[in-house]
Amino acid sequence: MSLRGATAADLDAIWAIESAVFGSDAWSREMMREELAADHRHYVVLVDGDDAVRGYAGLLMVGAEGDVQTIAVAPEARGGGHGRRLMEALLDEAERAGVREVFLEVRADNPVAQGLYRSLAFEQLGVRPRYYQPDGVDAVIMKLEMRSRP
Repeated sequence: MSLRGATAADLDAIWAIESAVFGSDAWSREMMREELAADHRHYVVLVDGDDAVRGYAGLLMVGAEGDVQTIAVAPEARGGGHGRRLMEALLDEAERAGVREVFLEVRADNPVAQGLYRSLAFEQLGVRPRYYQPDGVDAVIMKLEMRSRP
């Protein structure tokens, strides 16, 4: 599998993964379309040998701050280190852009993702109660100081 920049042509595949992975928390197709086209964003997709999208990730960068907007790997492609590759691609772009701090929110009930982020030197800042709706799941807020990046 390889990574490449996301394009508007990837919207249907991205949204299919978004819906499958996030269920009731998924962004709408229109929100995803707007996100892919928005200023200050960097989106990458994970593609297989047939150029089928198997994952995606997006970063918002404004000045010295970045925010991981979303990351997902299709269920059938999990377990191969692809989430790490997607995150590292976002962090590489943040570094190129001069970003000094990267933030993200992760579901409190997702220890696998939290473990990935901690392994990339993200630290927990706090919790946003009932952030993920409609399920009412807390969000753990995490931050990476780019100078601390391994």
